[in-house]
Amino acid sequence: MKKEILDRMEVRQGDITRLDADAIVNAANSSLLGGGGVDGAIHRAAGPELLAECRTIGGCPTGEARITKGYHLPARHVIHTVGPVYRGKLRDSTLLAACYENSLRLALENHIRTIAFPAISCGVYGYPIKDACRIAVDTTARFLEAHPLPETVIFILFSAKDRAVYEAYFKTIS
Repeated sequence: MKKEILDRMEVRQGDITRLDADAIVNAANSSLLGGGGVDGAIHRAAGPELLAECRTIGGCPTGEARITKGYHLPARHVIHTVGPVYRGKLRDSTLLAACYENSLRLALENHIRTIAFPAISCGVYGYPIKDACRIAVDTTARFLEAHPLPETVIFILFSAKDRAVYEAYFKTIS
């Protein structure tokens, strides 16, 4: 992979709700009305205004993305995407890749320079982290090769174990 593309991606461990970025990505459910995991954490940190805006959107199908304001978050925007529930089918990887592509497309359309992704579908939706990491990084790299924005993509992982998976994958593609 080209160094200039790799240089636009970084891996961190931490709490996505505390990240000061132009946009953070929410691994949402299709209602966009909050839930568990990162979805619930983002809704709690953003405040009730986020839920009120999400109610006006009318949901989001799996693989697609919607953008809202960030409200009480350090991030100016939240891009909500609905990842697939892992079933071991080819369609799972297609839908997961679409989550990243559609989120990045919204970032480009909204002139977002810095965006942060959690490990979409890797919590209760059961996607294996190694497979999800490869899809996330490869899909993002293809998008960055074709577009000037976002300038920086951060993969922010909650656990040290997940961060290590991403770091190991980056070593294999460097």
